[in-house]
Amino acid sequence: MKKLPKIIIPVAFWLAVWQLASLAVGRELLLPGPARVGEGLLALARTADFWLSVGSTLGRVFLGLLWGVPAGAALAFLTHFFPWADRLASPAIRVVRATPVVSFILLVYLWVARAAIPWVIAGLMVLPVVWGALSAGLENLDGKLLELARAYRFSRAKTLRLIYLPALRPHLSAGLLTAFGLAWKSGVAAEVICPPTRAIGSRIQQAKLGLETAELFAWTLTIVALSLILEGLLRRVLERGNRG
Repeated sequence: MKKLPKIIIPVAFWLAVWQLASLAVGRELLLPGPARVGEGLLALARTADFWLSVGSTLGRVFLGLLWGVPAGAALAFLTHFFPWADRLASPAIRVVRATPVVSFILLVYLWVARAAIPWVIAGLMVLPVVWGALSAGLENLDGKLLELARAYRFSRAKTLRLIYLPALRPHLSAGLLTAFGLAWKSGVAAEVICPPTRAIGSRIQQAKLGLETAELFAWTLTIVALSLILEGLLRRVLERGNRG
């Protein structure tokens, strides 16, 4: 209850700004008001297609995380322990970081099926983030702890469980939060550019082509709301894991 005013006041302020801007523009086609967008969102939420599109997009984003996070983690350990791997992989990862996501979407479109593009792109954006976070954690690992593990003749599994994982957990948590946001945005962007059969990005593209501005805003609000909700849930899960 104490946090409620901190949430309501900023939301009310920006809704008022939005309403005033809509009145100033005076054309719903260019900028519909919050009430009109809310009506459109409620109308969409009453259809099965809305929930199927949301579920399909979520599935593709999580599939991208499912392969991007382990690949980034494995690559971080590989480049940390083997200098030759670092010399080979680091330039490629930096190229991925520097290249606009649109370029990758168009390139991947040449090689994979349209339905697979969003989760391939999402994972590709996640991989360098996880690699960078865990690489930083491995570089900052306390050498005295590793010496202690060697002195007590810990097995590799025990060293990983008692030394590496506790030290890397904060870095992984921060990397996962950033990675989720990138996966979500890049996955939806891929759906907009290369629309699959059923997806949020496909509905955004259809609303744009049909000049359905209120529906376009409604889908955008859906994206923002889902991102905030899922990021909040992920943050809570990670905080509980860190405390445990």
